[in-house]
Amino acid sequence: MSFLSSLWDEFLIKLEKNQSDNPVLYSVLKQLIPVELTEEKIVLGCSGQGIKSFLEKRVVEIEKELSSQLQKKITAEFIIVPKAKKKAESPLLSFEPSNEDLFTKAGLSKKYSFDNFAVSPTNQVAYAAGQAVVNNLGSAYNPLFLYGGVGVGKTHLAQAIAKKILDNDKTEKVNFCPGDNFTNELIEAIRAKTTGRFRKKYRYLNLLIVDDIQFIAGKNHIQEEFFHTFNTIASSGGQIILTSDRPPTAIKNLEDRLRSRFSGGLIVDIQPPDFELRSAILLIKAREKNIMIDIEAAKIIAERIADSRGLEGALLSIYAQIIGKKEKIDLEAVESFFSNHQKEKKRLTPQEIIKTVCNYFNVKQSHLKGPSRVESVVLPRQIVMYLLQKELGLKLMEIARILRKKDHTTVLHAEEKISSLLMKDVNFKKDVDNIVQTLEEST
Repeated sequence: MSFLSSLWDEFLIKLEKNQSDNPVLYSVLKQLIPVELTEEKIVLGCSGQGIKSFLEKRVVEIEKELSSQLQKKITAEFIIVPKAKKKAESPLLSFEPSNEDLFTKAGLSKKYSFDNFAVSPTNQVAYAAGQAVVNNLGSAYNPLFLYGGVGVGKTHLAQAIAKKILDNDKTEKVNFCPGDNFTNELIEAIRAKTTGRFRKKYRYLNLLIVDDIQFIAGKNHIQEEFFHTFNTIASSGGQIILTSDRPPTAIKNLEDRLRSRFSGGLIVDIQPPDFELRSAILLIKAREKNIMIDIEAAKIIAERIADSRGLEGALLSIYAQIIGKKEKIDLEAVESFFSNHQKEKKRLTPQEIIKTVCNYFNVKQSHLKGPSRVESVVLPRQIVMYLLQKELGLKLMEIARILRKKDHTTVLHAEEKISSLLMKDVNFKKDVDNIVQTLEEST
């Protein structure tokens, strides 16, 4: 061991005895690599820009500790270098995981990257913010809060950022976590008495991404744990990215201190894709799946389908119809698809919604329309009220009439309750999504 390494190890040993004063700083300093020592300066290597920024903010405190140990005035300089590898006594010890292995470990999907992320005015600000985070991890926008409706690209962009971070530096600790996973993991950790392991997993990351953060709202213990996780990561120079279907101010039952933290960085609203972006997304999907398609045919699909997720479904459906008949999707194939689709589609009725919900929850329609206040009947009834408004656009008084209620206030209460449950309870949301899917398949 060199003199410099020995000196640094001795410094860490002495610092460890006092780490209770500042455990976060100690955990970061342990990751550094001593690079050079002169009469007046020590050069220390760190793994990324976020760690470097964190240390530079605390350089006075670090220099004081170093000077005390060396018994002379010394300054500290921080540079970014790859982490030192342990001695490779065998080929096995020198093995480095592939990027794909790192992506899988971090919870990232193979299909998301910057290469297949199409950019237009509807998501240009979000894309630029993502690039800034890649280049200035932990210091550009922290947290980066992305919100928007279904299929606008929030998850895609967040995962693309994570992949680029790992491409640039394999040593960065990255984790992508759906909001309901964070909740479920913490509940399991409490049950198994392994909260220490849970905190070690989440609190010492360089980048934490929580998808659909709104799912932690209303869960007091979960919010408490996430508050401390957020603070630990941010204070050590790590980056946090959050996605949601609404801005922090609109998330009901979210603690004020978390709302404040979420609003402390950059909040970006990603709008639904415009025509140009939908066309680009469709062409990217076709290229990825080796499907040939005329540009004019792609434009027709993009004009008629506003949902970016629906674009891929239409592309695959049309391609399935032309296999063995044509080499590529053309205008004729697209027009034929939409013509057949329109003939097959029928208008959804209130009775079909009532029947589907009753079948799903095994409730009699007569009970649903009756005065019963039993929870097993009340909740399905409220779901019906919610769907009649959201799926058919019926007015409150009309819904009240269909379900034999005296006035519209019952319907209004049902809409508010179901909207709240959809935000807080992931299993309830899955139930409602299943009902909607059943309705769509029946039309």
